Amino acid sequence: MTTTNANSTAQGTVEHIDPNQIVVEANVRTDAKLPTEFLASIKQNGVLTPILARRDEHGNVIVRAGQRRTLAAREVGLVSIPAYIVDADEKTVDRIIQQMAENEHREAVTDADRVAAYQQLAFEGLTPTVIAKRLNTKPATVKAGIAVAENAAAASAIVSHSLTLDQAATLIEFQGDDDTVADLIETATTDPGQFAHAAQRARDEKARAEEKAAVEAEYAARGYTVLDRERGHYETDYTLVRNLVSADGESLTQEQVDAAEGRAVYVGTYFGGQVRAMFYIADPKGAGFRKSSGHGATTGPMTDEQKAERKTLIANNKAWASAAVVRREWLASFLSRKTLPKDAAQFIAQGLTVHGLTVGSASRDGNALAHELMGVERGGYYERDKLAGIVAKTPSKAQHVTLAVVLGGIESNTSKTTWRSPASRDGHYFTQLEAWGYTLSDVEKIVTAEAHADAPTEAPGAEQDDSGNEADQSEE
Repeated sequence: MTTTNANSTAQGTVEHIDPNQIVVEANVRTDAKLPTEFLASIKQNGVLTPILARRDEHGNVIVRAGQRRTLAAREVGLVSIPAYIVDADEKTVDRIIQQMAENEHREAVTDADRVAAYQQLAFEGLTPTVIAKRLNTKPATVKAGIAVAENAAAASAIVSHSLTLDQAATLIEFQGDDDTVADLIETATTDPGQFAHAAQRARDEKARAEEKAAVEAEYAARGYTVLDRERGHYETDYTLVRNLVSADGESLTQEQVDAAEGRAVYVGTYFGGQVRAMFYIADPKGAGFRKSSGHGATTGPMTDEQKAERKTLIANNKAWASAAVVRREWLASFLSRKTLPKDAAQFIAQGLTVHGLTVGSASRDGNALAHELMGVERGGYYERDKLAGIVAKTPSKAQHVTLAVVLGGIESNTSKTTWRSPASRDGHYFTQLEAWGYTLSDVEKIVTAEAHADAPTEAPGAEQDDSGNEADQSEE
């Protein structure tokens, strides 16, 4: 029922109306949750803030903002609620904009709600830029939301699993790879802090697989048999070309291998994402080749323990490369904050002492990583350091720049050796990043496990390097 007591205003009227007589429009909120405490409050106090509504041409009162309050009032049996009735048309755009604003100020809409709203507004002909302006958000966010809405797997996941917009958008990268999508959803729902690491590992695996497939296709077109694994010295079905020479004892040329019968190739990916082809001959004698001296003996196959160790080594090397991408993206974001943590100065002092040689070496070479973390391009040979320009332009950024120099120096010295032979100073560095809010990946946690209570001193010549003391090992 509608009461006769209505308060007129310049733009509309406030009326008390039976909630059961109010029509609830389609709302941008996909799930109008009614928590127990919310229902209890409505039952005890009634609806204190009027809903926003309009009347259609038939006199029906239609909710434009206040869906939850109307439904709650029905649920607890209120006979009337206040409604602010305004003159309004049927334009969907205005309704969505009003509902988004109203819901954000009361109980924030979910990312799934935002995606639905972006899609509806796009259907109405609004561009992402216009939508972003109307909703006071970023165009990139709107574009990502529309992309999620248009992707079946991502659109389903953001609703069914309550994923964030960023997480759902990431799934689009792996469209068609159901296993990877399922793994990422599992990570997002059970261990969301690890999602960025899992996503980067998946990206790197995808890139390696694509490059590997392209090289395999190239050699297959050239008449090579593509092998699915390397052959050990003890295996006799294929012989590694580098162990062969011509009938005259000369090293084989690529042209000779390309023309040989029974030629085969194994394409492997290695640490750092490098793809390398290893060539084999099925019947060296028939191809006119022979084994070079010193390669006649065979060795036995690896033991199960050796295979397990090698598998762990390969997996952790890959994980380290992926984690480095995530970590450095996080550091760049960290340095873009207006205010640094209170212990930033203390860390800078430790960096210039404990990690002094490392930071000094990086600075001597131009500290390219520090520039990258601060978002500036390093200059040429005679003008490599452009970080000073940031300080000159914005003196308040002095500590940010100094911290970037320290972080860039330490980071430039991290490598696969860091997790394999972690020094205590490495452990303290990663522990500090974690304290600042960075989520460590599993392979980085290996480093922090080696941290000691007392900070060590750095002795001359104790630098780590990434020169690769161990021979490359295939990761596929």
